[in-house]
Amino acid sequence: MNSGKLTIRKYAAVIAILIVLVMTVLDVTLVNVALPVMAEKFGVSDSYTVWIVTVYQLAITMLLLPLSSVGDLFSYRRNFLTGVIVFTAASALCATSWNFSMILAARALQGIGAACVMSVNIALTRLIYPREILGRGLALNAMVIAIATAAGPTIAGCILSVASWHWLFLINVPFGIAAFFIGRRLLPHNPPKENKPKFDWVSGIENTIVFGLIFYSLGSFARKGDITVNLCLLAAGVVLGVFYVRRQLGKESPMLPVDLFGIKLYSQSIATSVCSFIAQNLAMISLPFLFFNNLGFNEIRTGLLMTPWPLATMIVSPLAARFVEKHNPGATAAFGMGVYAVGIMLIQLLPGSGVSEFDIAWRMALCGVGFGLFQTPNNIVMVIATPVRRTGGAGGMQSTARLVGQTLGATVVTLIFAISLPAYSVKICLYAALGMALCAGLLSLSRAGGIKADEYRK
Repeated sequence: MNSGKLTIRKYAAVIAILIVLVMTVLDVTLVNVALPVMAEKFGVSDSYTVWIVTVYQLAITMLLLPLSSVGDLFSYRRNFLTGVIVFTAASALCATSWNFSMILAARALQGIGAACVMSVNIALTRLIYPREILGRGLALNAMVIAIATAAGPTIAGCILSVASWHWLFLINVPFGIAAFFIGRRLLPHNPPKENKPKFDWVSGIENTIVFGLIFYSLGSFARKGDITVNLCLLAAGVVLGVFYVRRQLGKESPMLPVDLFGIKLYSQSIATSVCSFIAQNLAMISLPFLFFNNLGFNEIRTGLLMTPWPLATMIVSPLAARFVEKHNPGATAAFGMGVYAVGIMLIQLLPGSGVSEFDIAWRMALCGVGFGLFQTPNNIVMVIATPVRRTGGAGGMQSTARLVGQTLGATVVTLIFAISLPAYSVKICLYAALGMALCAGLLSLSRAGGIKADEYRK
């Protein structure tokens, strides 16, 4: 663990983690493409079919923090392996589903498995990589996620062109089996603990209900559900959330890591992460409407024009990780958000007609470069700001911050499209994305002076 390089055994352990990361990310993008086919297969409307995606994401969001707590208390390795088993078995159930209810249940089970893995992914990465090259491990995770996100629609199209939708889930099975046996043999165990507190079941139930109510209501707002019902659910989630937070105060290892928010560097990084993912989703969701409706590109070209962003992030992330091994990660992340903001502004300045694909592609790539320069350094700061024994909770909160930002971004896009004139909707979304990017950049810059090598927590 003290060596500045990885052994063959550690490389293999990393491969097990990356395989499952790819599986969990692909199972959103692959299924998105297949929704029309599955709607016809199960005889349900398009709006109901979206639940195949929603129930998966909702299960992950509700269980991330409780499962992170389980990992901190017992075993990151056991959490991961359990998640792989559940996810792989649920994939097989999805492929063999004969009605809509069964596939929804199987997708919820998949979400539970994915939450097990995501809740300890960062903790295991921290245990595997020596501290001086930890950034490279986090960057590799980000790069693999970007690749899976970018390649998902293409992979789904290739599979559906030669086989049925069932194979979108069946391909997980052999990879899941391989990841389980590699991980079982090579993944590290938690550092030993003298006093191991019991798992707080009451907090786990509270967390699940609070996040379930809040995220369900926000998602329902985005799908234009009943406003009164959604407001009641959101209010109930917020009220219960207040009691939940108050109950966490004073606990030695709280499920909602309120103790970690006492670390200024960590709390600044979480706020920065939320702002950045709001900024990302505001742009990523609204830009296809700009390309398709305003600039007149067809569906295929619109999809291709979205690709430079994740590809640029994929390329830049590992370079950013190496850069911050010797330079201030807070300042680097702030610079990245500045580059992202410039990219958004340049897209705003595109003329309303006569725009070539190249004019758009390099601007999209610039946004991806900026996000890549931001994301990896910000993740590094979040990890190094916390004690090793609390890495599970910190990692779970990091994933939760990402989901909160993405959900808020999607909800704001929906609201803007609902209340503004169609000709101005995308521009308003992009101005909002620009504002949130500047907020993230300023927050990141504000912590730059507090990041010193001798203050990194081991």
